[in-house]
Amino acid sequence: MKAKTNEEKTETTNRVLVTDHISEEGINKLKEFAEVDIELELSKEDLKERIAGYDALILRSGTKVTKEIIEAGDIGRLKVIGRAGVGVDNIDVETATEKGIMVVNAPEANTISAAEHTIAMLFSLSRKIPIANVSLKSGKWERKKHMGVEVNGKVLGIIGLGRVGSEVAKRGKGLGMRVVAYDPFISLESARELGIALLSFNEVLSVADFISLHTPLTKDTHHLIGKKEFELMKDGVRVINCARGGILDEDALKEAIKSGKAAGAALDVFEHEPPDESDLLELEEVIVTPHLGASTEEAQRVAAVVIAEEVIEALKNKPVRNAMNMIYVEEELMDVIKPYLVLAEKLGRLAAQLIPKSSRLEQFDVSYEGEIGLARAGIGKNTRLITVAMLKSYLSWFTDGVNYVNAEAIAKKSGIKVTESKTGDVENFASLISITASMRIGDEGKKRTVAGTLFGKDDPRIVKIDGFRVDASPSGYMLICSFLDKPRVIGPVCMILGDRGINIAGMQVGREEVGGEAVMVLNVDSSVSEDIMEEIKKVENIFDIKLVKL
Repeated sequence: MKAKTNEEKTETTNRVLVTDHISEEGINKLKEFAEVDIELELSKEDLKERIAGYDALILRSGTKVTKEIIEAGDIGRLKVIGRAGVGVDNIDVETATEKGIMVVNAPEANTISAAEHTIAMLFSLSRKIPIANVSLKSGKWERKKHMGVEVNGKVLGIIGLGRVGSEVAKRGKGLGMRVVAYDPFISLESARELGIALLSFNEVLSVADFISLHTPLTKDTHHLIGKKEFELMKDGVRVINCARGGILDEDALKEAIKSGKAAGAALDVFEHEPPDESDLLELEEVIVTPHLGASTEEAQRVAAVVIAEEVIEALKNKPVRNAMNMIYVEEELMDVIKPYLVLAEKLGRLAAQLIPKSSRLEQFDVSYEGEIGLARAGIGKNTRLITVAMLKSYLSWFTDGVNYVNAEAIAKKSGIKVTESKTGDVENFASLISITASMRIGDEGKKRTVAGTLFGKDDPRIVKIDGFRVDASPSGYMLICSFLDKPRVIGPVCMILGDRGINIAGMQVGREEVGGEAVMVLNVDSSVSEDIMEEIKKVENIFDIKLVKL
């Protein structure tokens, strides 16, 4: 098929802006699906001006995507920000999430390259290779001055046993090193499988001859290694950081080296890049490289292709494996889960319309009963996505721009507590999903509950409203009446609708006891005006009536 020319492209063509160099293989893949503009080394102000009109932004570590830049984009059009690499600390993920923008990365693309670079730095540090190279090339023969140490038999302490940290651990063991590690998210069993001793943070610092850092940069890990931590280390310790600048307090490192506490350091990353004014660059004991951990042909090619594929999937509204701020579900499971997502959206929209406009939602409790409450066919493991679907549908009734990315963030910001509960027990249904919305109206607390099930793959049903059993199809317009179960209620309501030319497609009545409170659900073929609603409210024993559009 002949590709469209620029003149033939429609306004619906996806547009992608690439602001850092990525491999040509990734660019070519993007061009198969979208219009691609490459604008390298944009200033912050230039990027703010350029980002509007794009559906996706792709970058590496050179571009900083701040709140201002995100807000300068076309909210509603900008769907995805892709980082062709591992970390996303140069992207304001929180703001992106609030705006409903997916953030994706390529976490495994540079794993081997980063691990190999760490080992290269370890050898360079232990054998003083860089300074020896410079010395010899300057005409000096200083063998005694550049005496090194073996790594065999030494203790390698790894802080962070994720993808890269695990690969470094394997290579360290292969070099005959004793490997110890700290990672609060790794189980003892996983560490044992790698043949690694899992110790406390302070224990790793106190026993290691070489310490290699492999954590992300967060508020909790900023200056994770500082003056206090150096005091716990062995004299003559050597520190390697090929992870993220800012994990290591560079001033504390400088003091440790000058005092003799640390024998040296190897740094590929810095708190401020490039580190033009850093005193560390003047120290012979410090080996540096300009953020080369992922700079291999293989890693760049893989990262570019992976991020191109992820961005394309996101723009197609398909599941994205490496989304940082959205739940991923394997594509083969989506066919199983999709009918529940349809039901979930119907339940969320129904619950939203049953709640008084003057109320303030405080809690959104979701219950999964029966097969869906169990981990069968992968459904029970993925209920969070179904919960988000309900939450998205509920919030969309009151707020624009809610999607699967930002629904949870909007709920949290609004002070809404969201909970899930699961049980394999349920009466009368194979599976049952319920929403209980707890709200406050003035000083009074109230709750409303709706529940639904699937009678078939494409047959969602509303089966409970506030504990009353019904069997209603959640489609089109529905009139939901609360009334006292007395004669001459249902008939007059139907007569009013009939007299006004509104056809009733279906009717369900639920009650707990004769003469008690009851609920009536009427599926109608058209909307019902306010004056008709007011007329129905005048029918004796009607408590309340809501028009719901599904």
